[in-house]
Amino acid sequence: MGAPTSNTPAAGLTVTPDDVRLAGDLVREAAGLAARMRAEAGGSIATDTKTSVSDVVTAADKAAEAHVLERLAQERPDDGVLGEEGATSASASGREWVIDPVDGTWNFVAGIPWWCSALALRTVGTTGATDVLLGAVHDPAQGRTFVGGPGVPTTVNGEPLPPLADVDLASSGVATYLHPTFQHGPVGDAWRRAVSGVATIRALGSSSMDSTAVAEGRLGCQFQHSLPDWDRLPGAALVLGLGGAAALVEAGGRTWNITGAPRAVAEVEALLLAQDQ
Repeated sequence: MGAPTSNTPAAGLTVTPDDVRLAGDLVREAAGLAARMRAEAGGSIATDTKTSVSDVVTAADKAAEAHVLERLAQERPDDGVLGEEGATSASASGREWVIDPVDGTWNFVAGIPWWCSALALRTVGTTGATDVLLGAVHDPAQGRTFVGGPGVPTTVNGEPLPPLADVDLASSGVATYLHPTFQHGPVGDAWRRAVSGVATIRALGSSSMDSTAVAEGRLGCQFQHSLPDWDRLPGAALVLGLGGAAALVEAGGRTWNITGAPRAVAEVEALLLAQDQ
């Protein structure tokens, strides 16, 4: 079954107002740096591939991560770091910053505005769906910064968002993704079970941006399998900060991340776990 959901911070550590300020600053600065580098390249920035042809990285990803690391080394030297582009450092404080300098790099390269810079703050050694202290996402296309977490009500540019409406799956738009190589077999079967219950699906290309749409009530939930921590934790924090839910579910031989309205999350979980008829 999925990990239990919660709206309380991970035990033992707290988030300060200065953490909230810093998180917002870091994602704004990282996204701004990436956007400037793309503009200076004339909108055609060089890429390298990582795990597949659709999993790309650019110099902007690496520069944005390096900038965040520099700020954290100055302002939070005792905190640990885990970055998508390879940054790691041990924690002396019991806290760790998880960094996604450009989430939605394919969109970023292609000029599709659904990308962001994102990060999360968590307690070291935690791996559950709700084991996160704080998340931040900056959407450069609209100039909006989302910050929040289980103990920090989620805001956009400092303005509070309303609590998340508890919608069901049948009335919900859902953000999801399934790589073409998983269309057949148990992973594809599990995914098709889950999407069979939704009003409509959107494959938009950035998990953290998808979660901002959930946080604003534009979508009922988002789910995807095999998300690394930097893709799932920032958005989960934002949704938890609004009374939403998060779960990790084992189905089809993969771990699925689900975040959104509590009813919609529970229904996706049940469908993923259901056996084929």
